[in-house]
Amino acid sequence: MTTQQTSVRWIRETPATWDADKTRVLGGLAPGLFGFGSPSEGDALGDEWWRVEEDGRVVGYGRLDDSWGDAEILVLVDPERRSSGIGSFILGHLEREAGERHLNYIYNVVPRGHPDPESVTSWLAARGFTPNDVGELRKRVTDGGTR
Repeated sequence: MTTQQTSVRWIRETPATWDADKTRVLGGLAPGLFGFGSPSEGDALGDEWWRVEEDGRVVGYGRLDDSWGDAEILVLVDPERRSSGIGSFILGHLEREAGERHLNYIYNVVPRGHPDPESVTSWLAARGFTPNDVGELRKRVTDGGTR
């Protein structure tokens, strides 16, 4: 029996720009749903971005937007790679990035109009995120990652 090994890499995007891979990974969702407006190829993106490549193909993105000691995160996974562990890989790396910055919490807000908010909320809750009164799902960060 032969098993295929894959190489998954976490790559910082400096500078981060809008590109065809981000459009593809969104899987038909409008960039405006996530607060990106209507970007064109090459438009600069704020915050810190990383892409995840598996055997040279982009399969996901992580974004960290830190301010005042906390960070909003975004996990985007190629629709063809959902439920494969890529989302957990991205989340784990974002947690470590937040810990290295000595942030207090990471959080996510499932955008109004998301086609599957219950699934995203459940996925985050299963990974230790707790909803609060303002619609955020939050998780405490430690220096080495999250608690």
